[in-house]
Amino acid sequence: MSGKLEARHRPSGENSRFMGAGKAFDDYVRHTVAMLRRVHNKLGTADLDKVVSGNAPFELYPENAECGSGGKPYRRGVLLTHGLSDSPYFMRYLAAFFQRNGFRVMVPLLPGHGTQPGDLLQVRWQEWSKTVAYGADCLAAEVDELYLAGYSAGAALSLLQSTHDARVRGLFMFSPALAISRRARWANLHRGYSWWLPRAAWVTIMPDRDIYKYESFCKNAAAQMSALTRALPDRGSDIPVFVAASADDATVKVEATWHFMRHARHAASKLLLYTSDMGNPPPEVPSQKLELVCSVVPGQRILSFAHTSVVLPPEEGHYGEQGDYANALHYFPNEMEKYAVSVHRHGEVLLGEVTSSNLQQGVLRRLMYNPHYKQMEASMQQFIEALK
Repeated sequence: MSGKLEARHRPSGENSRFMGAGKAFDDYVRHTVAMLRRVHNKLGTADLDKVVSGNAPFELYPENAECGSGGKPYRRGVLLTHGLSDSPYFMRYLAAFFQRNGFRVMVPLLPGHGTQPGDLLQVRWQEWSKTVAYGADCLAAEVDELYLAGYSAGAALSLLQSTHDARVRGLFMFSPALAISRRARWANLHRGYSWWLPRAAWVTIMPDRDIYKYESFCKNAAAQMSALTRALPDRGSDIPVFVAASADDATVKVEATWHFMRHARHAASKLLLYTSDMGNPPPEVPSQKLELVCSVVPGQRILSFAHTSVVLPPEEGHYGEQGDYANALHYFPNEMEKYAVSVHRHGEVLLGEVTSSNLQQGVLRRLMYNPHYKQMEASMQQFIEALK
């Protein structure tokens, strides 16, 4: 843990619970945008319009959509849910992909996110689940076929919703957080003393320079994520599932993904796995469900894929190959020289997951984009076509 607590490390008082119940989705979006603007105005956030727009929920209408039946305007729709500590910004390219493929798209903002890291101090995972249930209801009112898609925690929330929602026809999961470190279960033990030692409520206190993802991380976020994963069923799924994940993921327990895919019963289910060890596929996953892609790209200095590598393409302007943000938080604040090199001298650093073996090879920046993104879209297209 590092740094000092500031205003952003306290709750805003506006963003710990889901507040969209009973609203049409466009009204929910407007209400949330107004809330984001109030909070960021109070914080004195620079580039206010840009920050609010990137963190806000949004919706897209399909190109060349097929009509639904029974008075519904669309055949297919997908609810896209972002991950822990980030925002709907991460869903923009996936949303555009689904829009091109005829899907009605809705992307909510999970409570506690998009404003300031302190808003995760009081949130409970059930509020995230309410958000996904609300989005599913909104979308199901307009489409015949309801699909859920999510990144990291959003994937876990989508899976949980599918277990009790018979309307869900299929899942798309990216870097799914189906299990995390057991230590996270006890992360909220600090509550007995953090009222007089507020720093104890935090895992890390960071500069929070990223405008679409929190850098500071509180213990309650870890505890809620642990509780969410423990609410997931320990069984497979009967509906078709597309999963894209990195075998080198250091954020989640990837073995839980292998276990899930082993028990995924639909014939169309597929795991697109990025791995730095092509000769060692996960033994639990049947070969007919598995597509391996090498995550080592020497010409681009990429050593492996990270948890954060999957959902954005290289051309993305903030996190992409030439983006204006570099993730080097693993060097802050104890190795500030390496932090500065990683942030300011992109052409001299390696890219990949933050593992001990990668860190030994040189100055490392955490990979935030997918150099094989177009190939992933092609695999998703094939998956969708197989559902027809």
